[in-house]
Amino acid sequence: MPFIVLIAVFALLIVYLSFSVKIVRPYQRGVIERLGRFKTSAEPGLRLLVPFIDRMVLVDMREQVVDVPPQEVITSDNVVVSVDAVVYYEPVDPQRLIYNVASFIIAVTKLAQTNLRNLIGDLQLDQALTSRDSINASLRSILDDATDTWGVRVKRVEIQRIDPPADVMSAMHEQMKAERTRRATVTQANGEREAAITRAEGQRQAEILAAEAVRQREILHAEGQALAVRELAEAERFRRETEAQGEADAIRLVYAAIHDGDPSNDLIAIKYLEALAKVADGKATKIFLPADTSTALGSLAGVAELFTRPGHTTDATD
Repeated sequence: MPFIVLIAVFALLIVYLSFSVKIVRPYQRGVIERLGRFKTSAEPGLRLLVPFIDRMVLVDMREQVVDVPPQEVITSDNVVVSVDAVVYYEPVDPQRLIYNVASFIIAVTKLAQTNLRNLIGDLQLDQALTSRDSINASLRSILDDATDTWGVRVKRVEIQRIDPPADVMSAMHEQMKAERTRRATVTQANGEREAAITRAEGQRQAEILAAEAVRQREILHAEGQALAVRELAEAERFRRETEAQGEADAIRLVYAAIHDGDPSNDLIAIKYLEALAKVADGKATKIFLPADTSTALGSLAGVAELFTRPGHTTDATD
């Protein structure tokens, strides 16, 4: 009998411990109720409860994901598209998450579907396909404000797919193909234009270089001619200076020889007339002499002989 009582007491102890001892993990928070009323929040660790009086609800505080089912949305240009999204949320207040919303998953799913329908409905198809980042940001802001009273923070929202109808997809593919063909044509035309410009520029540069070469050659030729002319002029000047210097030297020698010989006036007059005869060269008909020279020559007997040739006449002038 005492053994049976001992077993019963041991069983009651195990039942008591199973209902009174609770372990809260590091990523969990607990909400403890006593007789149906909120008592306190439980942090991670070992917690003791009063069996059948206290009750603890555990809340996972890790970031979690809600998959929003696909739904059909009509865009502003009357195109029906299928849209689905993913919502990432993180509980921040376990008490509000338990008491302020009955089923958070259903609530946030319906809320996301409704606001996603409104956001996509205000956009055209092309805008909806190219504005996913702005749609994600707008939807996250709306959900975060709405779920704040539920003790949840929406961290981000990602739209998974926006699927237009098959005929619209076919038309978009045709449009994309035509656009790519146009771009290819424009690129080819631009390439040909650039090539033509490059060839023309190269030809122009070649013509400029050729013209510059001709000009340089003409300049060198002109400089060579000018140098040759200057050399010829210098040679001619040197020849004339040399001849003039020789004549001057000869005159000085003659002059010195005459003075050294101490000639008489008669001899000078005769030589003067001989010089005049050479000047006349048999062609002059008149020779004008200074008055003093003709007077000096009047006394000479040989003056008449110098002019015995017909056609020569000598006149003396004052």
